[in-house]
Amino acid sequence: MVEITEEPISPETATNTVRDGSCGAVVAFIGSVRDFSFEGKKALFLENDISSKELAQLELRRIVDEIQARWQVGDVALMHRMGRLGVGDITLVVAVAAPHRKEAFEACQYAVDRFKQVVPAWETEITAGGEPG
Repeated sequence: MVEITEEPISPETATNTVRDGSCGAVVAFIGSVRDFSFEGKKALFLENDISSKELAQLELRRIVDEIQARWQVGDVALMHRMGRLGVGDITLVVAVAAPHRKEAFEACQYAVDRFKQVVPAWETEITAGGEPG
């Protein structure tokens, strides 16, 4: 499952999608909007933007392919939310099912790290002063 949307995303949907009787572990990562910027300023909201939804979906599919080539895993779900998100809103969900927990944890961390490296997405934190944080 690969999804980029402006609608709220559900960790339960991601984990339920990857659950499988042949997998004893499901590991999920949930990224959400903090109430402070990288500089420590109070953040009001986050603007998530993607230059090309099609390119971003292609990169997400490549991440899934890389995971499946590297670890013995079942299914993988990657969900990313775009647009204006408030503090506490979920921006990224990664769920990985695997027969064993070690592979599930490693693959999930890999997916989050690769997402940050290759997906053409930009986050702009807007602070209490109205400027980017």
